Amino acid sequence: MIHLDAGEGLGDENYLDLYVEFEGKIIPEQLITELRSLDGVSEVIIHRSFGDIFGKRVIIIGGGAQVAQVALGAVNEADRHNIRGERISIDTIPLVGEKTLALAIDAVPRLPRAVILVLAGSIMGGEASAAVERVKEAGIPVISLNMAGSVVDHADLVVTDPIQAGVFAVMHVSSKAVFDIARVKGRKF
Repeated sequence: MIHLDAGEGLGDENYLDLYVEFEGKIIPEQLITELRSLDGVSEVIIHRSFGDIFGKRVIIIGGGAQVAQVALGAVNEADRHNIRGERISIDTIPLVGEKTLALAIDAVPRLPRAVILVLAGSIMGGEASAAVERVKEAGIPVISLNMAGSVVDHADLVVTDPIQAGVFAVMHVSSKAVFDIARVKGRKF
């Protein structure tokens, strides 16, 4: 966390916080020293990354009742893995409407730690289907419930049972499970 001065004339109590995570070949001590030397930086605080704390992120988007059932399966499965030392978190957002869904689906690759998307609804297609293709191009696999609309033709895996869809999603992202969407890609269960 970096505390920045908010600007002159705003008083001593006004500051901005900037949260930064970094990966790769960076020398942390050197980066911290350089950040502290910047004008306006009043403090640099080191925290464990959200990735270390919350781990991989399963994203579930769709209609309320279906989202809840997928989340039920995902949370139960994640609990089994997290007890054994993994870190898998589940995020849900119940949404309806083609444009709203497409915007949310398109945003998934920008979400920190998002590693898989589950679409849980009764009908999805059109702009949502195009957004699914963009998410897959970004390297994020997509599981869809078996539903009306063209999304099922674009998903990596289609699952009828919402609880099982949540279980499959967590098993796919787990480093300890043996389930791999690539081995069943294009199939419907």
